[in-house]
Amino acid sequence: MLQNLETLSREARSWPFEQARNLLAHVLKKRLSDAERDAAKLLIDAGKTDEALATFEALNKPVILETGYGPSGLPHMGTFGEVARTTMVRNAFRALTGDHWATRLIAFSDDMDGLRKVPEGIPNPEMLREDLHLPLTRVRDPFGTHDSFGAHNNARLRAFLDSFGFDYEFMSSTETYRSGRFDTALLTMLERFDKVMGIMLPTLGEERRATYSPFLPISPITGHVLQVPTLERNVERGTIVFDDPAGGRTEVPVTGGHVKLQWKPDWAMRWTALDVDYEMSGKDLIESVRESSKLCRAIGGVPPEGFNYELFLDVEGKKISKSKGNGLTMEEWLRYGTPESLSWYMFQSPKSAKSLHFNVIPRATDDYLSFIEQYKTQEPAKQIDNAVWHIHSGQPPESASPVSFALLLNLVGVANASTKDQLWAYFAKYLPDATPESEPVLDRLMGYALNYYEDFVKPSKTYRLPDDKEKAALLDLAERLKALPSDTTDGEVIQSEVYAVGKEHAFDPLRAWFGALYEVLLGASQGPRFGSFAAIYGLPQTIELIEKGASGALAEG
Repeated sequence: MLQNLETLSREARSWPFEQARNLLAHVLKKRLSDAERDAAKLLIDAGKTDEALATFEALNKPVILETGYGPSGLPHMGTFGEVARTTMVRNAFRALTGDHWATRLIAFSDDMDGLRKVPEGIPNPEMLREDLHLPLTRVRDPFGTHDSFGAHNNARLRAFLDSFGFDYEFMSSTETYRSGRFDTALLTMLERFDKVMGIMLPTLGEERRATYSPFLPISPITGHVLQVPTLERNVERGTIVFDDPAGGRTEVPVTGGHVKLQWKPDWAMRWTALDVDYEMSGKDLIESVRESSKLCRAIGGVPPEGFNYELFLDVEGKKISKSKGNGLTMEEWLRYGTPESLSWYMFQSPKSAKSLHFNVIPRATDDYLSFIEQYKTQEPAKQIDNAVWHIHSGQPPESASPVSFALLLNLVGVANASTKDQLWAYFAKYLPDATPESEPVLDRLMGYALNYYEDFVKPSKTYRLPDDKEKAALLDLAERLKALPSDTTDGEVIQSEVYAVGKEHAFDPLRAWFGALYEVLLGASQGPRFGSFAAIYGLPQTIELIEKGASGALAEG
C-alpha cells in the first residue's frame, strides 16, 4: 500500500509528507555531491527511486529515524506521541520513494544515566535510595522482575510499543557504549574536547562552568556516574583523569562503557555514531537541539533533520508536568478511548498547543470515525492526506462504527445501562444482523462509553426544565412520533419530524431547538443526531422520554 504513490506524495500537504520531503532533501544533501544530488532527485521525482539507489552507492544505506526515551520512569503519553509521529513520517517517506529505500526506526533508551532521584509511586523506595547515582542498568529492580530497574523499564517500553504494533529496533545506551559501537565518536570527542567545551560552557551558569565536563566517568570503585571535572586528557591513550570521591585521582578510558556523556554531547555523539537522519523533539528542547547540532558538527557529524512539536496543556491551559500529575496518562486514555483515537489526536496540528484532558476523548473518537467514513469516498490525492491513512500506515479499515461515540454515551445514560449486553439489546431492531463479532469496533466503543459515562458524564449530568415554547414543541414532537409506526428504525424519518417541529415553532437559530432537546431530555449541552438516537433507543421509549422532559419529571427526578 506504500508503493506507487510517488507522484501523489510529492504534492501531499499533510505534515508527515512535508517532513518526508524535507528528510529526502536532507539525505540527498548529506550523502551526495551537488551534481549527484541533482541527478538522483530527477530520478526520484520521476518515480525511479530504485534506479537512483542502483546508480549512487551512497544511497544504499538505510535512512535512520530515531526516538529517545529516558527509562527512569515508565512509558507515557509523550513516548507514544513521539514514536507514533515519527512512524507517520517514516511511512510518508516510504511512499514518497516508492517503498524502495530501506528505513529503520531506532527506539533508543538512555539507560546508562545515573539514577538522580527516587521516582514517586515505586515499590521499595529504600532500595532505590541506596542505589542513587548508579547507572539505571545497575540499579536493582524494585519490582523484582528483572536484573535492574533500567531493564524493567526497558521491558515495559518494548511491551508498550509492541502493543501498538510499532515497527522499531530497540537500542540500549548501556549495551551500545559497552559494545564499542560509540568508541570512534567518543575518541573524536576526546580529541576535540576544547571545541566541545567552547560550545557548552557559554550555555552554563558560572558555578556549573567551573566543574563541567562532557565526560561522566563511571567510578571503578562505587560504580556511580560521576559529575566531576576532567583534570587531564590523554588523546593517544584515549583516557581521561578525574578525582574520584571514593578513590582519589583516577584514569579511565573513554571507550568501552567506562564513561557516559552528558546528555547534549551524548545526543550529538549518538547522531554521529548511528548516522541518524531524522529525530523530532518537543518545543522545550529547541535550544538543546541547536547546541547538540553544533556539537555534532564539531565531531564531524551531520545533525539530523527534524522538527519541534508543541507540548500538551492541561484543562486550565497550563503545561503538563509528570511531577504535578496534571496530565492524562496512557492508561487513562485507553480506559475511555481507542488507541486509534489517540493516534488521531497526535496527528492533528503537532505544531499547535493542544489540551490533553478527559474532555477531548469523545470528540477525538468521533472525529476519527468520521475520517474513516470520509476516506471511503475521497480521491487518492485526498486519501493520503487523511489522518487515517497515516494512522493505519496506508491501510485504513474499510468500516468503523455504525454509530457515534456521542450517541453511545447518551444511550448509556438514558437507558441506565451498565453492561454491553444491555446496549446490544437496543440494537436488535436497529441493526438486526449486528453482533459483537460482526461489529467489533462498535463493541469496543460500548465498553469505552460505559466507562466514560460512569466516571465523567453521570456525576455532572444536569437536566433543566423547558420553557413554555420548548414544552409546546416537545409535546408536538411526541404527537408526531406517535403517528409513526412504533417499530420505526429509520433515523432520517424521525429526524425530519424533529426538524419540522423546530421550524414550526420558530426556533431561531434552529440549533437552539436541538440544544433544548439535549439539555431537557439528555441532561447535556451537546448530543448526537437525535433521529439516530431515537431509532436505536426505540420510538415508544423516546416518546416516553420526551413526555417526561416536557412535564419536568426529568429535571425534578
